[in-house]
Amino acid sequence: MLYLYRIIIIFCICWEVIQSKKNNKMDLSPGDPSSYSRPDLAIVTHTHLELSVDFNQTVLKGKAILDVEKKTPTTELILDNRKLVISNVTNAINGSPLEYSIGDNVEFGSKFTIQLPETSGDNDTIYKIEIMYETSPDATALQWLTAEQTVGGVHPYLFSQCQAIHARSMFPCQDTPSVKFTYSAKIIVPKDLTVLMSALLDKISDNDVTKVYEFHQPIPIPSYLVAIAVGALVSKPIGPRSKVWAEKEFIDQSAYEFGETETMLQIAEQLCGPYVWDIYDILVLPPSFPFGGMENPCLTFITPTVLAGDRSLANVVAHEISHSWTGNLVTNANFEHFWLNEGFTMFVERKINARMFGDKIRHFEALHGIENLRETIQNLGEINQLTNLVPNLTGVDPDDAFSIVPYEKGHTFLFYLEQLLGGPEIFESFLKSYLNAYKYKSIKTDIWKDYLYKHFADKVELLNSVDWDTWLYKPGMPPVIPDYDRTLINVSIDLAKRWIQWDESTVSPFVKIDIESLSPGQKVAFLTELHKSSAVLSLEKIQVMADTYQLDSVKNSEIRFVWLRLCIKSRWQPKVSDALKFVTEQGRMKFVRPIFRDLYNWPEMRQRAIDEYLSKKNKMMYVTAHMVAKDLHLND
Repeated sequence: MLYLYRIIIIFCICWEVIQSKKNNKMDLSPGDPSSYSRPDLAIVTHTHLELSVDFNQTVLKGKAILDVEKKTPTTELILDNRKLVISNVTNAINGSPLEYSIGDNVEFGSKFTIQLPETSGDNDTIYKIEIMYETSPDATALQWLTAEQTVGGVHPYLFSQCQAIHARSMFPCQDTPSVKFTYSAKIIVPKDLTVLMSALLDKISDNDVTKVYEFHQPIPIPSYLVAIAVGALVSKPIGPRSKVWAEKEFIDQSAYEFGETETMLQIAEQLCGPYVWDIYDILVLPPSFPFGGMENPCLTFITPTVLAGDRSLANVVAHEISHSWTGNLVTNANFEHFWLNEGFTMFVERKINARMFGDKIRHFEALHGIENLRETIQNLGEINQLTNLVPNLTGVDPDDAFSIVPYEKGHTFLFYLEQLLGGPEIFESFLKSYLNAYKYKSIKTDIWKDYLYKHFADKVELLNSVDWDTWLYKPGMPPVIPDYDRTLINVSIDLAKRWIQWDESTVSPFVKIDIESLSPGQKVAFLTELHKSSAVLSLEKIQVMADTYQLDSVKNSEIRFVWLRLCIKSRWQPKVSDALKFVTEQGRMKFVRPIFRDLYNWPEMRQRAIDEYLSKKNKMMYVTAHMVAKDLHLND
């Protein structure tokens, strides 16, 4: 009987835990499946941060002061939290303590509920809440590097990456892009270090052993665009409103690489309207940064893997500049509508490149993007709803949903609409009008679609011919591939065909000039064509290719990436060491994930790839380590 009683008690406890977690999930914001916050009840309008950067404990500690506006009759402010250590919550007006609770750590962190203070008088909807806290040492938004992990080797380094939903691990916030707020900050660091943020610098106070940097961002932004970097950094002007920042060992190379930044900014303004962010600085981050770039306002973060020495990869800057309008100014309301950020940004980026290098380059890049999209959809599965342009992210971490689908499928959709509705000149007029109409706002796809119909009221019949449901809500490849100019890509395809058709029992007909006459992008397309082909190059062929074209000495990371994948496809075992070195000396997911997947699919190399990942994962940023673990099926 006692045994049965214990079983009943255990069952009841388990049931309560399950229900608690279930209820916590059900409390997610009705407007954003990735957030617990409820800005429809009470919304944060300004955030002020006062933080000390503690490299010994690898934490930020201090306080956040939130300006809050009550939108409906409510007694609560609901925020997102991810392992923040909260020590005190008070009414910042009079210092009185406020009751608060933190829910279970479920899915995307936890729900942080604060009881709003009682007010008197007419002003009963405006509040100022002070939260004393510190971050967790393993905060998913923050990458802490020891001095030994930096190029200089003398000082430590800190940088953040808040997109998609990691801001909640750096400061208490309504971590949804539907909420935009201004922010200010006061950051205390060791005296020898420099602080940069996605904001305008106000002043620097120099004390005996520390410096205090003060910033403000006057334009409302979503939480994922709050960014910080701390390190031994120097700068160099690259334009009238731009500087590049880096460790001193990289500064001259970086300044050359991004010397066309002002030209790109001016073209983007022609396409999109005035640049409202005042400055456009670039920070070249350490190699562990997981993305090509991050469009933090006033301070774009860039991977050092784009430092090719010939500006051939500077289109990453064109992409991040474009985000100043498509993403930062007009923002997706949640990450189900991420294509409104990234599809539009690819579209503007390629228009910038077309203005600089000719329209054929725009078509060439679009065709290459289609091939990358095709591979991604094959990897995800053609019926996987995450290949929808607008996926359902209920219960899905946006990190797990991240892929090039919103970038390339979104770009393809916009290019198709441009051709359908009358060409670039007509569609660019719509683009500028749309960005002006919804600047400073966060929107969903239906709002964009309604505006498209409104703008092209004289072309409703054409718009009605669009298969909207398939484009937006069906998985797989786009239903229509635009009629792209193939002049530039055919050169790459023809060279690839020659290699596939060559009988290696005959003398090699290939010479170094074959590839020297190609642009860096065409070289990538040539190798990509070989990689995607059903034909597998023999070891003899691929060794001849390596010797003829000297591919092992190429510094361009995009070329090196596809070359290593091609070597893996041909099962060239000595190149596995090169591939593993490539994916562990930098953390850009675009490169790291496919190569780890390739090695996982090579049975004889699977365990070697897993072992290498396990030995290096602690040096990767959270999102990279998290996603590679999935690629290696370590969480199955």
